[in-house]
Amino acid sequence: MLQGVTADISHMDTGAVVRGFLGQPQLESALTGMDLVVIPAGVPRKPGMTRDDLFKINAGIVRTLCEGVAKCCPNAIVNLISNPVNSTVPIAAEVFKKAGTYDPKRLLGVTMLDVVRANTFVAEVLGLDPREVDVPVVGGHAGVTILPLLSQAKPPSSFTPEETEYLTKRIQDGGTEVVQAKAGAGSATLSMAYAAVKFADACLRGLRGDAGVVECAFVASEVTELPFFATKVRLGRRGAEEVYQLGPLNEYERVGTAKGEK
Repeated sequence: MLQGVTADISHMDTGAVVRGFLGQPQLESALTGMDLVVIPAGVPRKPGMTRDDLFKINAGIVRTLCEGVAKCCPNAIVNLISNPVNSTVPIAAEVFKKAGTYDPKRLLGVTMLDVVRANTFVAEVLGLDPREVDVPVVGGHAGVTILPLLSQAKPPSSFTPEETEYLTKRIQDGGTEVVQAKAGAGSATLSMAYAAVKFADACLRGLRGDAGVVECAFVASEVTELPFFATKVRLGRRGAEEVYQLGPLNEYERVGTAKGEK
C-alpha cells in the first residue's frame, strides 16, 4: 500500500522528491536530516469517542515519533497534528526535554483547522470569499478551549450577539460536526490535510527567511499562566520566533478566555 501511494504521489508535476518509509525500522531513515517534521499519525475520532479515548492511543504513537525526531533531527521544526493536540504537545515537550533537545520555539501544535473553519463560517455570515477573511483563533484545540477572536477579524466586522454565539459555537464544534456527518466513518481528514499543508507551507516560508509570516499555533505559552496556549506567532528560521499577545478583547472573548484556561 505504501509503495503504491508513494508512486502515485511521485507522479505529480511538482519540485518535490517523494520517498516512502514504512514502520519503526525505517523511522530513522525517514527523519535523518529533516528541517520540518509533520506528525499527523494516530487514530481518528469516531462517534461516542472522547478526546481522552484518543489520548490513550495516540500518546504512545506521538512519543515514539518524537523520540525518533530527538535522535535523528533534533533541530527540526515539529508540526504536531495528532489529536488531542492539547495533550500530545505537552507529551512531545517532555520527550524532547528528556532527550535534552527541547526548544519551545520548534514545537508547534497545529490548530490551523480552527482558523480555516473560522474563516469559512465567518465568510458565510458576511457574504465574502473566505480567502478575504482572517480570524485569529486562540486557546486550545478542543471544545470550549477554542476561542475565535471575532473582534479582531479581518476585514473588521461587527456581529450581533446571536451571530457571535452561533459562530463561536460552530467553530468550537466543527470537529464533532464532521464526525457526526461521517456517521462512524472517521473524523475530519480532507479539511485537516488542507489546513496541515497551509500551516506547513507557512513554516517553510519562515525557514526560507520570508518576512511577516504570521499564523496561529499551539505553543509554549507566553501570554497566559498555562504551559501551552494557541495564539498568533511569527514564523521564522527557528520556528515560532515571536509569540504575540492576545490584543484587545471584548467582554464575550474575555469570558471565553477564562473558560479556556480552566
